Amino acid sequence: MLLSFPNWIIHISSALEWGIAAALFFHYGRLTGRRDIRLFGLAMLPHWSGSLFVLSYHIFGDSIPILLDLSELINVFGSTALLLATLNLLKSTKTVTAEAGYTAAVGAIMIAGKPQSYLGADIFDTILQISSVIYLAFLVLLLVVHRRDKTIFSGMTIAGFWFVLVFISVTIFCMYLATQVRGYPTLSHDNLLHGLAESLLSISNLMIALGAHHKIREYKRTHLPGAGAMG
Repeated sequence: MLLSFPNWIIHISSALEWGIAAALFFHYGRLTGRRDIRLFGLAMLPHWSGSLFVLSYHIFGDSIPILLDLSELINVFGSTALLLATLNLLKSTKTVTAEAGYTAAVGAIMIAGKPQSYLGADIFDTILQISSVIYLAFLVLLLVVHRRDKTIFSGMTIAGFWFVLVFISVTIFCMYLATQVRGYPTLSHDNLLHGLAESLLSISNLMIALGAHHKIREYKRTHLPGAGAMG
C-alpha cells in the first residue's frame, strides 16, 4: 500500500463524512416529511460507493487501475443522480414549474460547457469530462434551489458542494508538482501532496455534513422545541 497512515485517515474520513451527510439528508427528509429531500440523500450514495472503489484501489497499492476507472464511471451516475434530485427539489418549490426546472438544467449545462470529443483517447478521460460537466450543472441548480427555498440547504452545505471544485483544482496542480517537479511516478507516491489534496475533499464533505446537521437542529428548534432541547 502506497498511502501513509495519516493519508489513510484522511481518505477514510472523506468517505465517512460523505456517507454521514447522505444519512443526515435522508433523516432531515423524514423529519420534515419531504420525500424530495430523502431522495436527495439517496442520490448521494453513488458517489459514496465510488469512494469505496478508490479506497480499494489504494488498498491494492494502486495496482488495479480498473478500480479507479470504475470509480470514475460510478461518479457519472452519481453526478447525474445529484442533478436529477436537485431538479426534483426545484420542481417541488411553489415558484417554479417543471418546464422551468428543465430549462434551468439545460441552461446550467450550457454554462458549465460541453465535453470535448476525444476520438482515439482513453474512454475514461471522456467519462471524467462528462461527469465534471454534469456536476457543474448540479452546482448551478443548487444555487437556484437555495435561492427559492432556503429551508432545504444551509449556506455551509452549498459552500461544501462548491468547495469540491477547489479540491479538484488543487489535486490537478498537486499531480503536476508530484510528477513533473518532485519526480514521483504518481500523486499517490507523494504522501505530502496527496494528503494535502485529499484533505480538501475531507473539508468539503465535512462542510456538507455539518450544514445538513445544522438544518436538522434548526428544524427541531423551531418545530419540535422539546426534541431541539434534547438534541
